[in-house]
Amino acid sequence: MKLIRTATEPAPTQKKDSTGSAIDRRTFLKRSGITLGGAAAAAALSPTMMRKAQAAIPSGGDGTQTIRTVCTHCSVGCGINAEVNNGVWVGQEPAFDHPFNLGAHCAKGASVREHGHGERRLKYPTKLVGGKWVRVSWDEAINEIGDQMLQIRQQSGPDSVYWLGSAKFNNEQSYMFRKFYALWGSNNGDHQARICHSTTVAGVANTWGYGAMTNSYNDIHNSQAMLVIGGNPAEAHPVSLIHLMRAKERNNAPLIVIDPRFTRTAAHADLYLKIRPGTDVAIIWGMMWHIFQNGWEDKEFIHQRVWGMDEIRKEVANWTPDVTYDVTGVREELVYQAAKMMADNRPSTFIWCMGGTQHTIGNNNTRAYCNFQLALGNMGKSGGGTNIFRGHDNVQGATDFCILSHSLPGYYGLSAGSWKHWSRVWDLDYEWVKARFDPTEVEGDGGKPVSPMNYKGIPVSRWIDGVLEDKANIGQRDNLRAMVFWGHAPNSQTRGLEMKKAMEKLDLLVIIDPYPTASAVMHDRTDGVYLLPASTQFETYGSVTASNRSLQWRDKVIEPMFESLPDHTIMYKLANKLEFGPEFTKHIKVENDEPLIEDITREFNRGMWTIGYTGQSPERMKKQQAHWGTFNITSLKAEGGPCDGEYYG
Repeated sequence: MKLIRTATEPAPTQKKDSTGSAIDRRTFLKRSGITLGGAAAAAALSPTMMRKAQAAIPSGGDGTQTIRTVCTHCSVGCGINAEVNNGVWVGQEPAFDHPFNLGAHCAKGASVREHGHGERRLKYPTKLVGGKWVRVSWDEAINEIGDQMLQIRQQSGPDSVYWLGSAKFNNEQSYMFRKFYALWGSNNGDHQARICHSTTVAGVANTWGYGAMTNSYNDIHNSQAMLVIGGNPAEAHPVSLIHLMRAKERNNAPLIVIDPRFTRTAAHADLYLKIRPGTDVAIIWGMMWHIFQNGWEDKEFIHQRVWGMDEIRKEVANWTPDVTYDVTGVREELVYQAAKMMADNRPSTFIWCMGGTQHTIGNNNTRAYCNFQLALGNMGKSGGGTNIFRGHDNVQGATDFCILSHSLPGYYGLSAGSWKHWSRVWDLDYEWVKARFDPTEVEGDGGKPVSPMNYKGIPVSRWIDGVLEDKANIGQRDNLRAMVFWGHAPNSQTRGLEMKKAMEKLDLLVIIDPYPTASAVMHDRTDGVYLLPASTQFETYGSVTASNRSLQWRDKVIEPMFESLPDHTIMYKLANKLEFGPEFTKHIKVENDEPLIEDITREFNRGMWTIGYTGQSPERMKKQQAHWGTFNITSLKAEGGPCDGEYYG
């Protein structure tokens, strides 16, 4: 439609020259000399500097290769198309056909190219000598570290070395790392999950058997109401908010946010409840008081599927509106409104993150969240569930492969039967594996003597005590004497002064990371520290597990920069030095000191019976990666194409 100015609208004012006559914009610019200056500048340019504009070159037309990969920041698992020219990562685009991010990108995801090319990358191995970092070769570093570890092992036993792993490993590296310190002969290993979502795993597993996100980001499209507590996905998991907003648009689903702070997620909420920090259980019990008082619970679901809800009902009866207000600071009408929204709009989903877990009562919080959903009958249903947003891109995978001090991969535990199962998978003699552990029995649960092989190691939150505590109190032959920080910086933990003291008491401190971290500098040591450059996840390949437990294949984007090496290559080199290399990679092909990722995947496919990591073969995951666009963006089921009928991941 043609737009015309109305008669009542004032005409634009025109500039006037010194004589008082009106001038238009063109005349004004001409008289002011801008036109003349521009012409002079153009004349000053040589003919070679002025070229006809060229049409944009189609992707690949100039030799640029597009490589499909997965973001390494949060646990949503967004697909990225990386553009590589002559081995250099020159650009990236969000994958518009990826079923999780649907072409969306967040600020963190947009920065991943700089993670690979960052100017602060560690370039070569170094060690601290006389207070100065000295460059060494990889062979020198591995030999010197290995010699010291073997000496410590002989003098103090294998438990005197602590292996702190990473949620930044891919699945294959996570599996190999747990296998690594198992064959070293110790359960003293852990990773970031211990201090982030371990209370989720324990709380949820003790409620219905396993501790993980029950539905998926995409399934939130089916939710009729959404409750977010202890999380701020708008900033922590930005792309996940697409799925919440889709539920609002499609179903008019109300969003409830419970948080001590008014966050950017709360800005999208239909209802915001500002609680006092640490009162999660109180607000949940307060909401459940209204649910039971008004008969909103799913009685048939509880009768058929829930055991123990009567005990919960008795406890909730104590949390009257007045008591709830005294503890949480939230008025009765808001608590009632939140409970009614969730009850009136089912199935409703319950979302939390680390704001609900990183408490001394984190298990209580997560158990309460689960009980709330059981009361409303929201479990085992599309659009319902407990959707637990994990942190790192593969923290779910690293947890599933149990880079932990209390279990073997697949949550098998540490019993003799569990060790025999994995010994069969590794094709190793169980007695040989058992002999790798310290023969000295320790006091187990209930005061009974137990082999260190069958007893939980020291968690990451207590490694400091493993160094500083009297050895009579730590349940192993001697104190920790060597510490390996592998893709894990300790500055997010508490007890900083004690940590500094522990670092300075160690015989050996090893840091393996793509970038220098606080681990290398927070102590005042002058020697006995090694800083080794690991590759980023864009310089290797393999599978990763998103928060919703979907496995995805990530291709290598660039070759390892400088002298950095992939984590599993470093593991292999160190295993050879520590005299269990042949056993470590038995039935796994090794090329140029790098164990073949596909062989590692097939090995854990043979052993992960408990949680269903048996069907995700390399071939299946690569096929799904090549056909992202065939998967329904709500059900995640492929419709047509080579993956027809398969569910993503």
